[in-house]
Amino acid sequence: MTIKEKIQALPLTSGVYLMKNAAGKVIYVGKAIALRKRVQSYFRKSQAPISKTDLLVSEIRDISVIETASEAEALILEASLVKEYKPKYNIDLRDDKSYPLIEISGDMFPRISVERPHKKKKDNKYYGPYVKVGLVREALSLIRKIFPFRTCDPFPQKECLDYHIGLCDAPCIKHINKKDYAKNVRNVCLILEGRKDSLYRKLRKEMETCTQKQRFEEAAKVRDQLQALGALYSGTKDINYYKEAEQLQRALGLPRLPERVETFDISNTMGQQAVGSMVSFLHGKPDKNNYRRFRIKEVEGIDDFKMIAEIVRRRYRRLKKEGRTYPDLIVIDGGKGQLSAAFRELRLLDVEIPIISLAKREEEVYLPQKRSSIKLSSHSLGLKLLQRTRDEAHRFAITYHRKLRWKNTI
Repeated sequence: MTIKEKIQALPLTSGVYLMKNAAGKVIYVGKAIALRKRVQSYFRKSQAPISKTDLLVSEIRDISVIETASEAEALILEASLVKEYKPKYNIDLRDDKSYPLIEISGDMFPRISVERPHKKKKDNKYYGPYVKVGLVREALSLIRKIFPFRTCDPFPQKECLDYHIGLCDAPCIKHINKKDYAKNVRNVCLILEGRKDSLYRKLRKEMETCTQKQRFEEAAKVRDQLQALGALYSGTKDINYYKEAEQLQRALGLPRLPERVETFDISNTMGQQAVGSMVSFLHGKPDKNNYRRFRIKEVEGIDDFKMIAEIVRRRYRRLKKEGRTYPDLIVIDGGKGQLSAAFRELRLLDVEIPIISLAKREEEVYLPQKRSSIKLSSHSLGLKLLQRTRDEAHRFAITYHRKLRWKNTI
């Protein structure tokens, strides 16, 4: 493939790109929110005098990329690769006097912070430099929710607010021992070095060991860390959502994490001004650009089953025709009857998407081809995710129905 063809084949996701010369040596490492667009920008002709970018482009013979799920992850990976390859054209990131570094102090209970040190301390560890200080602070704040660490200087005599909100394990009051605190710091280092696979393996092994030794509380804590890491690397930035989605996936036996959920509801008054709504949630939050509303066209009178069937058919017939991406989960507001009607339409369209229904009265979950319902705990995070999407679909349907009723009255 030519360079032009390679660029055209690059994904539009965030990640890190490595530019190489004829000898295969990495001469530049960069990060991007959209890899293809960022790399294409280097090859646009400029009227300006010859610049450093022009010299770089003249040497490029190959480009490879590493996709990431978030810009924060890309930032961390970029810095670790610059340190590894020392690319010729990464002058800025090799200059650690101008840009911020992540500093890990050499104390018994190390402090982790973002610094611009005039002189590096012998016993301290440094990661970076990083061009965007705001982004690196954001990345550290996410990491800290998973592996708590202290940021205070000097070492305090009593616990601070960070302890009470779960961002520090308070070594100042001996709430955590040196060994466990050091484990947290090592895990932070693995993230900063871009070694997420090693970290996943390490944590899984640790969880298995704790389970075998019947230390179930410790195993649960490590499991939560694994789930939270999934949130960090998924780009959602929302660790609570990831826990909800992971719990829902296990409870319902879903083939993948329900990142995009589409939920349907019907609203009418004695069959008049019947409407349907579909709301879309992405990473646990409303994605209002993808909401859809439907006027019922093919059903007369009161028949919720046929109405649900109509809007499901219209939605996924269109997505199939346009070749667009399907959601990870469909939720129908209703019971077994509404679910069966919707599921039948998916089969007729030859569309395979996991689908369930949520019945309001007892908050029971129904699955296709299963007679009995699933009753999730009222404290279940997965149930809370379903309820949020269901309640929003209901609100959206009612709002549209009232609007049509008002217009009809006028």
